Amino acid sequence: METLELTKQKEAEKTIQNISGSQALLEACIAEDVQTIFGYPGGAIMPIYDALYDYPDKLKHILVRHEQGAIHAAQGFARSSGKVGVVFATSGPGATNLVTGLADAMIDSTPLVCITGQVFAHLLGTDAFQETDVINITTPVTKWNYQVTDANEIPHVLAKAFYIAKTGRPGPVLIDITKNAQIQKIDYTGYTKCEHIRSYRPKPIIRKEYIQQAAELINKAEKPFVLFGQGVILGNAEKEFKAFIEKAGIPSAWTLLGLSALPTEHPLNVGMLGMHGNYGPNVLTNECDVLIAVGMRFDDRVTGRLDKYAKQAKIIHLDIDPAEIDKNVKTTVPVWGDCKETLPLLTKLIEEKQHTDWLNKFNEYKQQEIDVVIHDELNPTSDIMTMGEVIKTLNELTNGDAIIVTDVGQHQMVTCRYAKFNHTKSNITSGGLGTMGFGLPAAIGAKMGAPERTVIEIVGDGGFQMTIQELGTIMQYQPEVKIIILNNNFLGMVRQWQQLFNDKRYSFVDIQSPDFVQVAKGYGIAGKSIKDRKDLKTALQEMLNHKGAYLLEVMVGKENNVFPMVPQGCSVSEIRLK
Repeated sequence: METLELTKQKEAEKTIQNISGSQALLEACIAEDVQTIFGYPGGAIMPIYDALYDYPDKLKHILVRHEQGAIHAAQGFARSSGKVGVVFATSGPGATNLVTGLADAMIDSTPLVCITGQVFAHLLGTDAFQETDVINITTPVTKWNYQVTDANEIPHVLAKAFYIAKTGRPGPVLIDITKNAQIQKIDYTGYTKCEHIRSYRPKPIIRKEYIQQAAELINKAEKPFVLFGQGVILGNAEKEFKAFIEKAGIPSAWTLLGLSALPTEHPLNVGMLGMHGNYGPNVLTNECDVLIAVGMRFDDRVTGRLDKYAKQAKIIHLDIDPAEIDKNVKTTVPVWGDCKETLPLLTKLIEEKQHTDWLNKFNEYKQQEIDVVIHDELNPTSDIMTMGEVIKTLNELTNGDAIIVTDVGQHQMVTCRYAKFNHTKSNITSGGLGTMGFGLPAAIGAKMGAPERTVIEIVGDGGFQMTIQELGTIMQYQPEVKIIILNNNFLGMVRQWQQLFNDKRYSFVDIQSPDFVQVAKGYGIAGKSIKDRKDLKTALQEMLNHKGAYLLEVMVGKENNVFPMVPQGCSVSEIRLK
């Protein structure tokens, strides 16, 4: 009869598996509830792809057409699902093709885990075929990166990678794994998720005295103003934020990435901040007495000239990242911490108020903007269609329930100004980096992250051609992505600046494009091109009703401009309506 000790020993032996580093990596992905991976195979990552062949039911891999497409798709997936996006790429050019996406994800706080293959450890530093020092290249554009040369490190390094990517202020992590580590066999005893790293504190300690000081300032304020950013969405604090502003009765404006954290039609939602934001939020930033920033970083496109920004106001800044406090704008009261936790503490201490006269001032400025800009943009009298009327008509058909992914340029600003959103995680765009080519792959990822929702990409004729090859990914995997190309036959945003500030010296912005509908047809994607207003609503409805992906090209005004606009180097209160 076996002794108890021998039985325990046999049970322990059963849990030890002899597997490769590649298998250990995939087991880590499964343990972290990864279901979708975006990637492109190559020589240095081939052992991982060989192991992936045996996981068809547990891990879905999306073969993109370019590694930049993979990382933007992973960004879209992360932004629509709230999960960590995962990317596989090979060494050398495969790894360097991720750099733009890493920079984009870093500045926009998108959680990603990127796995790159690397040459054998004994070849490191020898300029071997497709060897690149990916660690030093990506250090400035990752939250953390690490090179694995021994397969025994893989389980705990991956656990650390996922933990760092998704906790605190999220961001991209890159793990570079040498080929020998991918092949090497290890005794695998299972995967343990990381819950603590000694040198890493994802959430700063909440200081109650600062909560108290902030509440006192808000209670005394006569003209309080809230600026909210993506931190509200990343912190899953939409309900807490809404409760806070409703109790205090404070007008609230959003950054580009904060859009959709609060329903567009909410009575306290006064519009967009920044260079092409709404008139009232920009002008009244320099009239408020208390400015409350929640989960935003005072980007230069929001502040304009810092020496003329909100100098009259007491500044309260709520942020999970202490590095953002006082970085650009000097704070009166810093409120460190996760806004999901700090907002309820603040809400308890503030008085219930309605700042009716102050809110009406925003509405007065909105009416001026409607009279000078918005009415003509949404209801043009000329035969030429505007970008704004396309978005207005789309709003009527989607009722603000769609996820809208934008590329970068005039169409991006117009869409974010006029699109309606009822639900959070509905506005997906490249904010801080402004990456042309982001839109199409991000829309693919967004649809895969939220398959039950309608996903529409709005893109310009320039940006679309930067990642047009990802139509092949749509062809292969059939995500039902709706694509609207707002085609003005120009690199529109650059042309606008050249018109306004370079005496119409249109230097290399007149871009020629292929027949987009025929290109889409070559990838098995249905499409149509329109130029007449009478066809707009019917064409949009046809696109939305179509089963499967669809491309709609809308020809819009060649030299239409996006206003209002804060010229570079000016104060936000110097915003131009025309």
